[in-house]
Amino acid sequence: MSTTNKRLMILIAGPYRSGTNDDPDKMAENLHNLESASYPIFQAGHIPMIGEWVAVPIWNTAGGESVGDDLYEEIFYPTAHRLLDRCDAVLRLEGESKGADNDVRIANERGIPVYYKSDEIPTYVGN
Repeated sequence: MSTTNKRLMILIAGPYRSGTNDDPDKMAENLHNLESASYPIFQAGHIPMIGEWVAVPIWNTAGGESVGDDLYEEIFYPTAHRLLDRCDAVLRLEGESKGADNDVRIANERGIPVYYKSDEIPTYVGN
């Protein structure tokens, strides 16, 4: 098991809208799957982050009306890209997702580590 003396903010990337045909129940299930990865990250001493935690309230308060509308497109992917300016790593969950694949591409371009299983994430051992 690897360790680090720095707390990491880790973006959890995986399917949210993909494969749902914009069904709100399926999207909620996908969000639950993303969120299920947050506790192991927290237990390892880090800060989990999911782009939808930030994007959904922005979209709602900006007047978003339906998934995939122009405002949705303006906010959702750019939010994840902006978060990658602040995140130290990405945890890529299984499942087809254009957005998550793009997060991984950006992380690789920026030299940000990408993990594919939570047990690959180093444990924080600092003060």
